[in-house]
Amino acid sequence: MVQIGSGIRALASRRSYLSALFLVTRWIPGIVYVLLLSLGLIGASTSILLVGIPLLIGCLALLWSCAAFERDLAAWWLGVDLPPMRPPPRDGAGPSKGWQRLREHLGLSVTWKSMAYLALQLPMGLVALLLVVVPIAFALALILAPFFYLADVLISGGGPGDFASPLLWLTGGSARLDVRGLLVTAILCVLGCAALTAVLSLMNRAANWWGTLARSLLSASDAELEVAEARRVAVDEHRRAERADRSRQELIVNLSHELRTPIASIRGHVEALRVTDRARPDPSTAERYLDVIARESDRLSALVEDLMSLARAESDELRLEIRPLSVEEVVGHTERSVTAIAQRERQVKVVTILPPEPLPEVLADHDRLLQVLLNLVRNAVAYTPEGGMVSIQASRLDAGWVAVQVADTGVGIEPADLEHVFDRFYRADASRSRKTGGFGLGLSIAKDLVDAMGGAITAESRPGRGSRFQVALRVAR
Repeated sequence: MVQIGSGIRALASRRSYLSALFLVTRWIPGIVYVLLLSLGLIGASTSILLVGIPLLIGCLALLWSCAAFERDLAAWWLGVDLPPMRPPPRDGAGPSKGWQRLREHLGLSVTWKSMAYLALQLPMGLVALLLVVVPIAFALALILAPFFYLADVLISGGGPGDFASPLLWLTGGSARLDVRGLLVTAILCVLGCAALTAVLSLMNRAANWWGTLARSLLSASDAELEVAEARRVAVDEHRRAERADRSRQELIVNLSHELRTPIASIRGHVEALRVTDRARPDPSTAERYLDVIARESDRLSALVEDLMSLARAESDELRLEIRPLSVEEVVGHTERSVTAIAQRERQVKVVTILPPEPLPEVLADHDRLLQVLLNLVRNAVAYTPEGGMVSIQASRLDAGWVAVQVADTGVGIEPADLEHVFDRFYRADASRSRKTGGFGLGLSIAKDLVDAMGGAITAESRPGRGSRFQVALRVAR
């Protein structure tokens, strides 16, 4: 029963007839491939270099194009999944010269395997033609036996001198319609259907075998693909190591610049306080020096804390306690922490904007989210002129997200700098950043923290009109 069902499926499948048509037509392009191969052999054997070498190279190029066409044809017509004909080029490799490309091409095993595949098209196509056409013609003749029988009966007149076809003689019938003739032709029709089913099944198997042959001869070997993949991995690792080395060097250079200013300031003010009694500054000046020393010490402490956060993020040791929390509570904490300092030192007003209805809880780490918002608000205060305003607004983006936006009326960010604001040690105005205490790490660390909490941080700005940073966090289900 299984074989009968398989045969019926082969008889009704469109793939069976496509496979038969593919095998029957193989000899047609095979003639072209044999001619090209012959021309290539003539070019290789001729002693006239100016004629033989160009002829050989041209034939090889045409044959390679034909092999690529045959690969695509087999993949489309037979439904075969074929690997690429050659390993992918190595990233970053410079353009190869003509002779180098030719040498690399001739060194591939698929180059010569594809030539063998093309050379087999003509003989195998002729064999397939005989093995397909003759059995199918015979099977179709048996299937049409009842129609031939009826035609013979209608054509024959029934007289003694009338012509009797071989079919009538085979069935043992007369020129008149009888039961025995119909029965024999019906049996022949059934046998023809069985024969056609068997032929189509064999054609499917032959097409599968041809697909396997195409996969073997028109694809790069597994070893070549594995070597190419290993080379790609090695190149990626080498590039990653070079980037890490450059990052370390940049970190050392940047740190040397960033540490020099606060250390020099602390040293100078300490020396001013350690002078003799005759040159000792008055109490108000000494108090001002101590404020500068405290401020520079805070800068150094902030830099060390940022570097610790950066190191933990780089080594995947950043530990977060992700849990549902109230955005309103974190926003309120942020406002209370910076409002007084912003008003006293910069005369900048900090306001919060919350919706009338409570926002849903979000998934975040309380301390890290507070660190991010404090960083954004302090940056906004530092780059907002006196008398400006900084707003902290929390709102619902959609059913799954809540956003916290920090906007200011400051100087804004140039479009060329906006795409780099989250890069490490990047500052649009280095001199102004040093005056306001920036190291170019805060926004980079903020992005790392927000990404680790499963959120997203974006920035938009218009020069002279202020900036807006948005932190989007997932709603706790």
